[in-house]
Amino acid sequence: MPKRFSTAKGREFGASLRQTIESTGYSSRELAGVVGWDEAKLSNVVNGRGGADDVDLALLLGVCRLKAAERKHLQRLYPTMGEKNWLQQHGICPLAWPRTLAENLAAADTVTTWNPHGLPALLQIPGHMSAEITASSTVPDKELDGWIAARLELNDQQFQLRGLTYTFYLHELALALPVGGDEVHVEQLHHMLQMSVRPEINIRIVPAALGAHPGMRGPFTRLTFKAHGPLVCIENDTSTVFVEDKAAVEGYGKVVTALSESSLDCEGSKLLIIDFAERLAAGANGPIAE
Repeated sequence: MPKRFSTAKGREFGASLRQTIESTGYSSRELAGVVGWDEAKLSNVVNGRGGADDVDLALLLGVCRLKAAERKHLQRLYPTMGEKNWLQQHGICPLAWPRTLAENLAAADTVTTWNPHGLPALLQIPGHMSAEITASSTVPDKELDGWIAARLELNDQQFQLRGLTYTFYLHELALALPVGGDEVHVEQLHHMLQMSVRPEINIRIVPAALGAHPGMRGPFTRLTFKAHGPLVCIENDTSTVFVEDKAAVEGYGKVVTALSESSLDCEGSKLLIIDFAERLAAGANGPIAE
């Protein structure tokens, strides 16, 4: 079956509006009657086919008694939901609950992440996460606990999904960084080993001895889906970008292929993590020369 055309904006709008309609207790036919529409018009709006102007949408959301923040969010999405590539600017403080990323992770078939200098958030323990966030100076101290709790809840939800395959590419030097101190460092390495035992999780290490490597231009997360085309998520301190342009996404696909060819396999990566943990316990932390 061919994959249907959709965008991250359109999917988020549709999913949010469906949830909103369900919360009213009305059937689609009943709600359409309340706002004076026929059911086909409501279906077209929910499925991203248009058919309503801004006033119509405001009427629908008002009848649904949607909270102001969510109403404004949907009203901003509606005129642009057919647009590919989505820049979400959130200022210097990163989002505690990355909504769009979470929703796309929940719908994904495969998740591939690359990080040239750190560990992927989905594999981090609280101590590592706290030290990383504190070092970045982007989250106020009073919000730190809430941010970590939200991120850990997201991690737990993602790893409970069935049928989702994760591949984490990271550089050997990221294993050597004593983020959070030696105790947290050892715990983090052991946590990664525990996660690597799960059949849906693949951890692949790019050796430091390789020198220049295919992922030097920066971190990203690539998602593929059964029903629609892939997208790439790029996060930084002040914004998140969802890349959906076909040529750009294919370019990242080539990077993933090159990383696969350059990395240790899962078993070799696991042995390298064990070696780091043992060296750290013996007081000889550092990258291992090949």
